[in-house]
Formats: sequence, C-alpha cells, structure tokens
Amino acid sequence: MGTVSKALSLLSFFAPDRTEIGLSDLTRLSGMNKATVYRLMAELQESGFVEQGENDRAYRLGPQVLHLAALREASTPILSVSRRILRELSEETGETTHVSLGHDGWVQTLSHAYSPRHATKVTMEDAQTVTYHATSSGLAILAYSDPEFVDRILSQPMTAHTQLTLTSQDEIRAKLEEIRNQGFSSTEGSFELEVHSHAVPVFGADGNALGALAVAAPSSRMDAPQQAKIREALCRAGADLTHRIGGRPPASYTFYEGH
Repeated sequence: MGTVSKALSLLSFFAPDRTEIGLSDLTRLSGMNKATVYRLMAELQESGFVEQGENDRAYRLGPQVLHLAALREASTPILSVSRRILRELSEETGETTHVSLGHDGWVQTLSHAYSPRHATKVTMEDAQTVTYHATSSGLAILAYSDPEFVDRILSQPMTAHTQLTLTSQDEIRAKLEEIRNQGFSSTEGSFELEVHSHAVPVFGADGNALGALAVAAPSSRMDAPQQAKIREALCRAGADLTHRIGGRPPASYTFYEGH
C-alpha cells in the first residue's frame, strides 16, 4: 500500500459513532506504528482532510472532505436524487429503504427512509459502513463490478457477522452468479439476524455498479407475496435512480425489463 493509500485508509475509521479519534486509537485501529500514523495525519491535516479542536487533540474530518463530497454530488447526484425515490419506495413496500455507495473496501449507506406503516422496522444510520460479502447491497454491487475489484475484495479476510454469513470465496462467487442471473440480491440473517434484505445495483455511466438500492425488513414479515412486491418495486426504483444520475445498465442486465 502506497503512502497516499495509507493516509486515505485512515479516514475510513471515522463513522457516525466515531466522529473524533485520537492518535492512539487510530494507531490501534490501523495496525500501523504510531510515528507513521502521526506523520500521515499531519499531512492530511495540512491538506484540510482532518482537523483538531483547540482544546482537544482528537482528529475529526476537515472541510476538504465536505468540498470533495459536494463535487461528487454535483457530478453524480445520487444522494439528492435518491431521497424522493427512497421515500416513495418505502411508502410502497412499507419497509425501510436505503441507498449505498461502494468504496474500495466497504459499502457506505448514503441515505435511508422509513415507512410509518409498522412500529417494528429495520433501523439504519446514514454514513454507516458495512461489508460487501455479508449484505444484499454489497453483493449486488460486487455482481456487477470489475472482476479485478471482485478478486481484491474476496481475497481479504471475511468476517462472519452471524452464523449465516457466507465467508467462502466459492460460495460467494456462486451467489454473485445467481444475482447476475436474476438481477437482484437477497440475504436473510447474513449481516443481522432476523433481517431480510433485497437490493438492486445502481449503475454509473460506465455500466459498472457504483452503488445499490435496497429494502430491508424483519424476516417475520417477508412472506412470498411481500418478497415479490419488493422485487417489483425495487426493479422500477433502481431503473429510475440509474436513469436520473446518468447511468446505464450493461447489456447483460435484464431485470429492469422484469426478467
């Protein structure tokens, strides 16, 4: 891993429940030595990617991150465009909906919507990071990603979040082939027990999946008619979101036509 990659990897440890991180914690989380982490964070701070409070030496994300996020949204406005789609999809299915983007080693939730129909629902957090192999969103993205990227993700150690998580490369590759054949992914209890999730890829202009649109529900409500309803709604919503951000599905992707 090069210097730039090492520095940027440190930013991945920031999360909704960890908005500030001290040097010692960053050293522990990254597995790098303390001197290297200090030097890399100093360079990130000089460039505006992180900052420190006057009376607290803990690091937090800096203004340059917001600047790049705004540029990303301007070029690929998936966040602003998805909000209406998420709301309508949640109202139609009666379940929690969310949109995620794929990153180099993780999947990050951008936004979500709840339906008022049920008191019991799957809860989400914006900016939550999850793994590729254990989530319907991650698998939907992998199924339509560059093969070299898939190889790199699957070569890494894979955490068993529950006893139902697939951690074998062969099993995951078989799952990805299944997703390509049907056009959507589905997992039950893979990341969280008693949660059944469906997802469809959201494509960029190059025909590769840049993210995923998903519906997550308690397994107890996911009978066959509800699953069929969710898949049909996701089909339409995924096509709409891809179209609205200027993306295009690859020629091999036919679920948008209802197959």
